[in-house]
Amino acid sequence: MAGTFYICATPIGNLGDITFRTVEILKKVSYIACEDTRITKVLAEKYGINAKLLDCHKFNEKERSGKIISLVSDGYDVALVSDAGTPLISDPGSYLIEELLKNDIKITSLPGACAVTVFLSMLPRKNEEYAFIGFIPRSQKQQIEILKKYRSTNCVFYESPQRLMQTLENIAREFGDETKISVGRELTKVFEEIKTGTVSDVIQYYSNHTLKGEIVAMVYEQEASNIENSELLQKISLLKAEGYSTKDISKIISLIFNANKNDIYKLASSCK
Repeated sequence: MAGTFYICATPIGNLGDITFRTVEILKKVSYIACEDTRITKVLAEKYGINAKLLDCHKFNEKERSGKIISLVSDGYDVALVSDAGTPLISDPGSYLIEELLKNDIKITSLPGACAVTVFLSMLPRKNEEYAFIGFIPRSQKQQIEILKKYRSTNCVFYESPQRLMQTLENIAREFGDETKISVGRELTKVFEEIKTGTVSDVIQYYSNHTLKGEIVAMVYEQEASNIENSELLQKISLLKAEGYSTKDISKIISLIFNANKNDIYKLASSCK
């Protein structure tokens, strides 16, 4: 009789944030597939978990999948954990789950810690809608493309402390200094911190701090009028770069976008 494959959420910082059921299952299974055996070993030792640890990360997931399928098919119960939080949420495991499903292996997920939900539960928001994009791309072009795609909703992403400041500066440059943003770091740990404000305020705040630990951030949804003005400002900047006067720009833009010429003139005058 085949075993069961368990997806188990583990703490994102504070080791006390693990459910009784998860500890019970991790004690029951024969094997635990994990990103880094050294990290999972710390959790296992704390809770008296004696299952054999199998490394299963993004570099060997395909290779490991065959071994895990074979174990479960032979009747062993196997659990999957990531270094922190819920597996498959910006963590490896998608390929493995797909292969398990192909082999009709029973899969069940145990709820628990996830940085996204911990972060969102501490933020004021006008509505429940949000888009989670995982780790934001590294390049400025890709960042702007994806943030533009989700600019009409709250956009949540992970970022490394080493790259956060550059990402914030990219946001300010593209969407304006007054863009509202929240940044969370060291969630559930001793130095947990949530900073919410305009992107310029957040940049100024973190310019005087040494950034460490995991980062979760959210760019708040932008008002339709702000989105429209942002797009108009891009067109205005392009025309200014070509040498057009503010007066000519207001005529051109107002004709193309059927906008008020005086409003465009004011925007063009404020655009550097």
